This record gives sequence, C-alpha cells and structure tokens, in this order.
Amino acid sequence: MINVLIKTESHYKVDRDRMRKTVEVFLKSRGVKSNVEVSINIVGDRFMRKINKKYRSLDETTTVLTFSLTDEEPQKPFSIPPDGILHLGDIVISYPQVREYARAENKLVDEKMDDFVIHGLTNLLE
Repeated sequence: MINVLIKTESHYKVDRDRMRKTVEVFLKSRGVKSNVEVSINIVGDRFMRKINKKYRSLDETTTVLTFSLTDEEPQKPFSIPPDGILHLGDIVISYPQVREYARAENKLVDEKMDDFVIHGLTNLLE
C-alpha cells in the first residue's frame, strides 16, 4: 500500500487524486513494493523561503525541498521499521513556483506539479 498525505492551504487548488497516482506510478516504476508513506506539502513562497533559509541557509524561495525520514546511507537498501511502513519523508513544493514554471514551459499547472512531485520522490529515494 502506498499512502500519500497531502497538505495544502485552501487557496492552492491541487488535484489530490492525480498527485497520489503520480506517486504510486513513480514508486512502482522504481520497484517499491512495500508499505510506503510520503507526505506532500504545498506552500507559498514566503514559507518556502523561510524553510529554505532555515535548512539550507539560502534566503530565497525554491521549487522543491525534501526531508528524508530514513537514516540509511544512500548505498544501503531501505529497511522496514517495526510498524511495517517505510516512511520516505516529506516533499515541500512552492505552488507559486509551480505556476511560474508551468507558464514559462506552456504546461498545465497539474503537469508541472507532477514534475516537481517526481523530483521530490527522486530526492527521497537517492
């Protein structure tokens, strides 16, 4: 089972079903078969800038930040914790940045959101 927790402010409209499907398809394509959980937080630029400054010492917004919940070294395989769920971590995405990139690339916002979700998942798996 793949559990995707999505949190967003009410004024950022996202297609939650599409995001869950994007996560599911991507993880299955990477051979992830165990019980997995990942959270996705959709935020504004002010909050993204704040956490980018706190965790990366960069006083600017960014598109995607990821926070892994595993202590594994990258070359070691994931181990399943006692609760049987592999908690991959958190993906934080700036909705205003998604809109900007979608506009610049002539894509739908949902299409660009897929790109950033996959980018975040890739970071969590590496």
